[in-house]
Amino acid sequence: MAAKATEAGRPPLRTQVLSVPVDVCPDVKAAALALHAAGGGQIVTLNAEMTMAARANPALGAAIDAAQLVIPDGAGVVWALGRQGFKVRRSPGIELAHSLLSHAASHGWRVALVGASPEVMEQLTGSLRQRMPELDLVFALHGYQPPEAWPALEARLLAAAPDLVLVALGVPRQEVWIQHLGGRRGGLWMGVGGSFDVWAGVKKRAPAWMGALQIEWLYRLIQEPSRWRRMLALPAFAWDVIRAG
Repeated sequence: MAAKATEAGRPPLRTQVLSVPVDVCPDVKAAALALHAAGGGQIVTLNAEMTMAARANPALGAAIDAAQLVIPDGAGVVWALGRQGFKVRRSPGIELAHSLLSHAASHGWRVALVGASPEVMEQLTGSLRQRMPELDLVFALHGYQPPEAWPALEARLLAAAPDLVLVALGVPRQEVWIQHLGGRRGGLWMGVGGSFDVWAGVKKRAPAWMGALQIEWLYRLIQEPSRWRRMLALPAFAWDVIRAG
């Protein structure tokens, strides 16, 4: 029965990994476009590290629970779903986000970008305007704003009525910020982590062969050795999934 949920045309089927919700669907882009057509909502890209963080952080857990679409971003989540009988493919959030940007450019969507450093945002917006001149970029805001500036900036963002909002504030801040942003009406709102850094050329994504072997986490660790403490969540995740049966 689980395998049938992955057939083309089926709506996402919500299940759980370690009590954290995740959606099983055959085509995450189609699911995102369907969500936009239905009035929009929040998209979360779930991996093993975020799953463990959500169990320890009630605010992040609540944001994932409330999200309209939770896609299996990490190999660990795909593995855990496989143990439940669900045949799904890993759906990297950076790829979905870029695909949605391309769709936005070709369909006249209004796009907003929030997060990253001032330098990265400047490079990113310049690069996007060159590569996607038809992109309707209505709002671009770096993430290093003083706390007192956010309410007015958020009001400007909401007034822009974007169809697609990509937020690079890091986990869990980006997910919690989206969920708590009052006044959201329509559009897709998606946390994208370090995607802006990659698109701006500041960082490189893991080579395709590492993605195929599902060891992109190792490439990120090599680039950012300070992530090693966070990576301890991976064996803990695997052990908890095995214990859960």
